[in-house]
Amino acid sequence: MNSYNLSFIRDLPKSDLHSHAGRGGRIKYIEHWAGIKITPNDKPFESLSEMQSWFENHVKCHCSGIDGYLKRIEAAFVQAADDHIKVLTLSYGIGEIDSLGGMIPFIRTMEDFHANFAPDTLFFPELSLGREQDVDYLASRLDEIFSYNWFKSIDICNNEFAQPIRNFKKIYRRARSAGLKLRAHVGEFGSADDIWEAVENLELDEVHHGIAAARSDKVMRFLSDNKIRLNICPTSNVMLKTAKSYAAHPIRILYDHGIPVTINTDDLLIFNRSVSEEYMNLYRSKLMTADELEDIRLTGLEYRQ
Repeated sequence: MNSYNLSFIRDLPKSDLHSHAGRGGRIKYIEHWAGIKITPNDKPFESLSEMQSWFENHVKCHCSGIDGYLKRIEAAFVQAADDHIKVLTLSYGIGEIDSLGGMIPFIRTMEDFHANFAPDTLFFPELSLGREQDVDYLASRLDEIFSYNWFKSIDICNNEFAQPIRNFKKIYRRARSAGLKLRAHVGEFGSADDIWEAVENLELDEVHHGIAAARSDKVMRFLSDNKIRLNICPTSNVMLKTAKSYAAHPIRILYDHGIPVTINTDDLLIFNRSVSEEYMNLYRSKLMTADELEDIRLTGLEYRQ
């Protein structure tokens, strides 16, 4: 790459493989729709709960209810097209399915958004389960959800310490049988050993975040040897204080140890950084070279179901 600037990066096809659908758009899109001004947060959060409170009080309050939810989903697809995201994973919870009246109207609505706002983007929807949720209840919902063959991957998110990851074994076995790619949030706030445990217990294909692996050569060798990809969200990590800065982000160590990594947004409506801006921040901080970022970009575009 001879001319590494934001316009150049925007024009390149990229992936965003870790984005929560209802928080995947740009603040300015919601501002325009709601006719208000939202000042982006520029200070790190002390916790996930503080982050969620900020989102509720500064963004979601302007786009609440079903209409607001649908506008936020629309914003996510619009953003994907604007930033030349060619491979997109958006994650959805079971509550989102229920809010639209079940799987049939939910799928129809999401496919309409995809067709109308990002038709050139390969879209791989992800079912996201809360780490704090009752596993038996979640398991009771799976047969009906999986019967539509719509979701392409599964994830566990929220508080990593809510319950042991092994509790989700039966859910992940069923997801594997249904042909889903297996992912989980782990090693964002927890330890490197937590990542190894999650990969082995749930037979994960990929890890969302996983930056704690950088603390253990043993775990990094394990991930590299097994080609377990980490879908990393730099600004999310900086803003949640799991990375000190872009210049000190663990993606450098992970990449150097041969672990496949991708660069993603996580919650764009909160962190206010597009995929292109994530790449630019890592380059400007001198953490990664243009050629290394190009390698990471191509890794993300290799994704296929």
